[in-house]
Amino acid sequence: MWTSLIAAGILLLELSAAYCGWRAISSARTAQGAMGWVLFLIFAPVFAVPLYLFFGHHRFSHYTVARRNSALIHAGLSSFHETHRPVTPLPQVAYALEKVADLDTMRGNSMSLLKNGEATFEAIFSAIDAAEHYVLVQFYIFRDDALGGQLKDHLIAAAKRGVSVAFLYDQVGSLRLSQAYLDELSAAGVKVPTNAEMRGPKTRFQINFRNHRKTVVVDGRVGFIGGHNVGDEYLGKDPALGTWRDTHIKLLGPVVMQLQLVFAEDWHWVTDEVLGDALNWAPETVHEDMNALLVPTGPADRLETGALMFFAAICAAKERVWIASPYFVPDRDILSALKVAAMRGVDVRLLLPSTIDHRIVWLARFAFFDEVRLAGVKIYGYQPGFMHQKVILVDDILAGVGTTNLDNRSFRLNFEAMAMFFDPRAAQDVAQMLETDFEQAELLEMPLSEHPWHVRYGAPIARLFAPIL
Repeated sequence: MWTSLIAAGILLLELSAAYCGWRAISSARTAQGAMGWVLFLIFAPVFAVPLYLFFGHHRFSHYTVARRNSALIHAGLSSFHETHRPVTPLPQVAYALEKVADLDTMRGNSMSLLKNGEATFEAIFSAIDAAEHYVLVQFYIFRDDALGGQLKDHLIAAAKRGVSVAFLYDQVGSLRLSQAYLDELSAAGVKVPTNAEMRGPKTRFQINFRNHRKTVVVDGRVGFIGGHNVGDEYLGKDPALGTWRDTHIKLLGPVVMQLQLVFAEDWHWVTDEVLGDALNWAPETVHEDMNALLVPTGPADRLETGALMFFAAICAAKERVWIASPYFVPDRDILSALKVAAMRGVDVRLLLPSTIDHRIVWLARFAFFDEVRLAGVKIYGYQPGFMHQKVILVDDILAGVGTTNLDNRSFRLNFEAMAMFFDPRAAQDVAQMLETDFEQAELLEMPLSEHPWHVRYGAPIARLFAPIL
């Protein structure tokens, strides 16, 4: 009897491994990812099958784009895109990014850099307190700590004075958020989807796909996006991480409409509710008159939008491409783009943290350093504390701030967004900010062979997990 049960179990395991292998071959976004899963499933099916069920999905199905379900949104977008097209020529990279975003660049915008947690949340709280009609709030991580309590208080105060407040969180990133926190928001009239209402990772083996966006929109007039989540560590209060270096951006103008569109689509996916008709789709232009585009990317897109966004930006560089990211686990295309740009004489710089927050991701990056350095890419390690900003600068034609890391997870598995400005003033502001960061960073030149043994041997092993890092 036991022999028969064991044989049946082995057969079931082999069939499951074969099925998962076929799924990997037919749906993986990269050949490397497919090969990695197939080999793992063949040689270690006992471990590989359950891991594949959780981490092996490659595309996110059934994500419905809300703009297609609201006539008002569609009309508003069409009208604004027609009347607010830039009057000055755009750089060629802008047209590629428009294809990625499925949105048009619009004029009449402004941006203000918020370079730490204090500045970011002071600006966000001020905007919420001034809200007259509605507030849309979405972060990957919410914590029920001092900062989380402050945000909750501001949202409740807004709801009590008649402002409509919609609160959206990622169920993986905010796994530890207390139910009491959510209940208090709901009791005050804040729209908070319940676990029973929310579609997504809790009902399927799709914890791979995370909504990594950090968005606040107030009345359709002012918006915020960037690297900060809601937790005390983002104010530098975690001794293990030290000073927290991050960048958010305050947006004014028609690009805010695009930011709220992305929120509306995420809300529609989670709740099946179309917010569009209740929102302001006629934002005012501002005198700075910058050309800007919101570029949302994610695993539901038909193209590899996250990787294509970076690839297009890097290939457009003639003089410099500076990228700040907390993680560096690129795919082959991005590696090639970085190397070729440096070999063309472009000043290619990567600004990464020296402080460790996730050890396996920190280790994996060392496996790529020698390769890009050989081509002329300069790698800097930020010293004062943990650096979490996601920023890209290309020449004086493109400056981007948002949520996208320079890794496969952001390229293919997470829902992300970047605010892209095609304006020399924006580029100058970002350049000055990054120059200050580089002054507080150390040029990393040590080859992998000279690192301590745990890095020498750990980096190649960690790199094996690159498709899901």
